[in-house]
Amino acid sequence: MKVSKISWLFRQDLGFYLLTALLLVAISFLAFSCSVLSQQLVAIVFLLYFSFLLFKKYRTSFKLVLLTAVTFASLIYVSKKEIPFNLTAQSQVKLYPDQIRIKDDYLTGVGHYQQGNILISVRVTKEQEKLLKEGRPVLLTQITGECDPIEPATNQGEFDYQNYYLAKRISQRIKYTSCNLVLLKSQNLFDYLHEWRFYLQNYFNRMPQLLGFFGSELVLGENNAQENQEILNNYRNLGVIHLLSISGLHVGIYVLLISIVCFYLKLTDEETFACCSLVLLLGIFLSSGQAGFVRASLTYFLGKICKFKHYRVSQPDLLGLTCILHILLVPRLFMAAGAILSYILAAGLQLTNRFNKLTQSILLNVLLTPLLLFFFYQVNLLTVLFNMLVVPYFNYVVMPVTFINILTFWLTDQLALMGEQILNLGEKAIAKLSLTKWGLITFGQINWWQCLTLLLLTALLIIAWREKTAWYFDKKQLEINLFMVYAIFFSMIHFPLRGQVTFIDVGQGDSILITTPFPRKVYLIDTGGKLNFTGKKQTPQVNRITLPFLKSQGISVIDGIFVSHQDADHVGDLGPLLEQIRVKKLFMAKGLINNPSFQKRINGRVRNTKLVELLAGM
Repeated sequence: MKVSKISWLFRQDLGFYLLTALLLVAISFLAFSCSVLSQQLVAIVFLLYFSFLLFKKYRTSFKLVLLTAVTFASLIYVSKKEIPFNLTAQSQVKLYPDQIRIKDDYLTGVGHYQQGNILISVRVTKEQEKLLKEGRPVLLTQITGECDPIEPATNQGEFDYQNYYLAKRISQRIKYTSCNLVLLKSQNLFDYLHEWRFYLQNYFNRMPQLLGFFGSELVLGENNAQENQEILNNYRNLGVIHLLSISGLHVGIYVLLISIVCFYLKLTDEETFACCSLVLLLGIFLSSGQAGFVRASLTYFLGKICKFKHYRVSQPDLLGLTCILHILLVPRLFMAAGAILSYILAAGLQLTNRFNKLTQSILLNVLLTPLLLFFFYQVNLLTVLFNMLVVPYFNYVVMPVTFINILTFWLTDQLALMGEQILNLGEKAIAKLSLTKWGLITFGQINWWQCLTLLLLTALLIIAWREKTAWYFDKKQLEINLFMVYAIFFSMIHFPLRGQVTFIDVGQGDSILITTPFPRKVYLIDTGGKLNFTGKKQTPQVNRITLPFLKSQGISVIDGIFVSHQDADHVGDLGPLLEQIRVKKLFMAKGLINNPSFQKRINGRVRNTKLVELLAGM
């Protein structure tokens, strides 16, 4: 890699607001995400680098930068200095109806106390359940139980609820609880908005499954993952899961439709802006402040204000200004994967705006790949092709059918039945496409410095392609370097020099993973499984624990599973695991295959798996 000069560091298109936003992001990562010395040192290097650029380019405005940085640091200090919840006989927690769920006589959700928020898991009676279904806020009193910190993930690859809720400023959980419920009257706009959101949840729940799922996703930014996990997996495997996120696409559609209506009503630009702003603010509330929707809404607000005031702000600076305002409102913003992906995608759109649509789509996927490997451990090489197939279906079939149903379902369900049939055909086609697993690579989880290295190399390569005359890096060398780095990281995961034995934490029960050195062989002793005393269908633990762990290790094929015995806490998840990952051999004690209970677990799931019966001494 050759550099003949560094004048590109001081180009004017890298604007003041963008650099200030990058400075605040570096401070944010240093405060919330850097847990080891090496991470802290890297964050400090970036912080000093952006400070240096701002001082050199915008010395006269550097006092404003310092003021913004100090303000942000103060907000971080306040955010970190939370008063913990102490459970006493006088403790009270307020619940909003749209932030809770009731299942199997248990209420779970987010509660609010005077100094912050807390997770709640409490047993409720049938009478209390009726009160909660009235849709009004309730007050929990006479609370008995345990109040503990939210536990982190105990397995690699497992979703980290501790980190997820810390991003929402929630660090504690009340569980094993009983309480008294007091029904409250809605007293302010905030209470009434929560009521309305609760009614929308129930409205979507009454719809047929697919229409209810898409309606809830596109309006409320939430779904019942247990009932719709297959749909989510299909979209994720094809690399088009972003379509199910409330983002800039929805902001653009809302603004366009409202602007058309306002045009026919002959409203002024300022009046149209006011109407759009009200709808977008409502959308931010309904979507629970999803980062992508908030980012796109803030960009619209700020862009229009700058236009009305005749301020000239470049698109990169507008993104920077959006980020500054967003992170000041939500200091823990970049603790969430959704926010990181949203802003990287928005920055990528700015970097690739000189290319044609196809090239831009390819470059954006290349730019997002390091983050996808860091958060989700797999990537689809044919994502661009699948986007070309699925995006038109989603934009011109799913969204119109869903929103027409939302507007008409309260009058008649006839259109809903027709719409459900249409969506069912589309989702079956997507499911078949997903089952082929064309282009899907289980790469494995890369660590933070590997992700950062790939991001920087990719960004440099995109800029090198973009700057045809004013760039001094060797483009071919950059391409080779990026490919070689990917190959090295892939080899480190898939061709290990050492074997490993991992005791997977599956709660009650056992599951042990054994891998050999290169050439790697993978064996699993038992699968774990949750005892089910309710008789109701439950989401298998392997979906939450074992499969993410295997993907994080880059494992897509298991050479053998050894079944120790037929107890549910040892092999309860054998069936779901066989359905979702290729298993070459299944080893069991001789005679177990004739057991009716065991037969039920594997029937229809072992077409490509060799069954091997074992005797003592073999």
